[in-house]
Amino acid sequence: MQYQSQSVAKLYFIAAIGLFVGQILFGLIIGLQYLMGDFMFPEIPFNVARMTHTNLLIVWLLFGFMGAAYYLVPEEAERELESPLLAKLMFWIFLVAGALTVLGYLLVPYSGLAQMTANSLMPTMGREFLEQPTITKIGIVVVALAFLYNIGMTILKGRKTVVNLVLLIGLAGLAVLFLFAFYNPANVVLDKFFWWWVVHLWVEGVWELILGSILAFVLIKTTGVDREVIEKWLYVIIAMTLITGIIGTGHHYYWIGTPEYWQWWGSIFSAMEPIPFFMMTVFAFNMVNKRRRNHPNKAAVLWALGTATMAFLGAGVWGFLHTLSPVNFYTHGTQITAAHGHMAFYGAYVMIVLTIISYAMPILRGRQAANSNRSQVLEMWSFWLMTVSIVFITLFLTAAGILQVYLQRFSDTAMPFMVVQDKIALFYWLRELTGVIFLIGLVVYIASFFVGNDEPEASVEPTAE
Repeated sequence: MQYQSQSVAKLYFIAAIGLFVGQILFGLIIGLQYLMGDFMFPEIPFNVARMTHTNLLIVWLLFGFMGAAYYLVPEEAERELESPLLAKLMFWIFLVAGALTVLGYLLVPYSGLAQMTANSLMPTMGREFLEQPTITKIGIVVVALAFLYNIGMTILKGRKTVVNLVLLIGLAGLAVLFLFAFYNPANVVLDKFFWWWVVHLWVEGVWELILGSILAFVLIKTTGVDREVIEKWLYVIIAMTLITGIIGTGHHYYWIGTPEYWQWWGSIFSAMEPIPFFMMTVFAFNMVNKRRRNHPNKAAVLWALGTATMAFLGAGVWGFLHTLSPVNFYTHGTQITAAHGHMAFYGAYVMIVLTIISYAMPILRGRQAANSNRSQVLEMWSFWLMTVSIVFITLFLTAAGILQVYLQRFSDTAMPFMVVQDKIALFYWLRELTGVIFLIGLVVYIASFFVGNDEPEASVEPTAE
């Protein structure tokens, strides 16, 4: 059954994809700035382009998570959204605040932006990923509280399912942990210690709960497997996620002035972090193999399986490569970190947002369950273009990182940073080329929603018993 208030999700999905395009464009700009230092300087300096690239990533994923919640919660709770009007109002506030913040980055020197937004009254700016002016951070908190009220009341007054409750825990954790963005102590060690409570505990803690619940919802809808089976898997996955993710924060504490025991705690528990991602991969493929029907939206099923696989590779395998403290001693802050970051974010969070958009958008646009065959073929082409591109970006950055570690940190005749950068420039060119292919994949993804709209949707084929 569809609910009228689910249509709110469409706004969030469209904004998410628009901001995603912006993020990739700025990624290509900074990729070229690695190779040509004065590219677009002084109009867009490297620090501004990088800040915009990472901030757009966070903001568009938040739009995607909110859209996912506004779509799946009414269906799971079996009632209309508590306040569709509030959801639409918060959408426009968030979008305008985000746009003004990005314009501030691009048009005003960062120090000038801090003065304009009265950062001196409550200094929170200047930290990586949390560069937003204090006034924007306050806006994010207001939007998050209104969002949690809307989702929470919908769930409390409706049917409680494991999917809904896990999603609510994840979203509440997202909002609560963001409050540490306002804590900005003068002591640098203390600052970094709690900075990771936002950055790490978001992406390696509560965001994984959001990922798990969205994946479970899509698999319930597309496979017809009993809800109880999927819910049991979800319980086990989130338990492992929280156990490994919370204590695994310690792998960021190795070299920032914290006690030595974090090298043990961080190494042991972060070495276990691939386990929930591996379980997620087994879970997704198991559910699809046990499906009771073939869903006509084959593109959404492909995205769901891709999410589980790529999340395991990017967050699990590539995370493990440099998570043990004796290895991390040489690798931290190198291109190996960048390789892990790109594949992990794409695999775990970009792909799950694209999964729910792929599943929900045809229905939100008036279809029964899926786009036409021609549209889905195009969408699946976009899946492979983007996914194969990110694999090669990761491989090129990994190769650059290994060479960087050897030449700059491990060799008996270590070279200066900038000399090493020149020697690994080939990998940066290859990364840029694959980045362009990724952008083409994203354009194809968007185009797939405009192709075959006048054609009938893909038919459902019965599954052989």
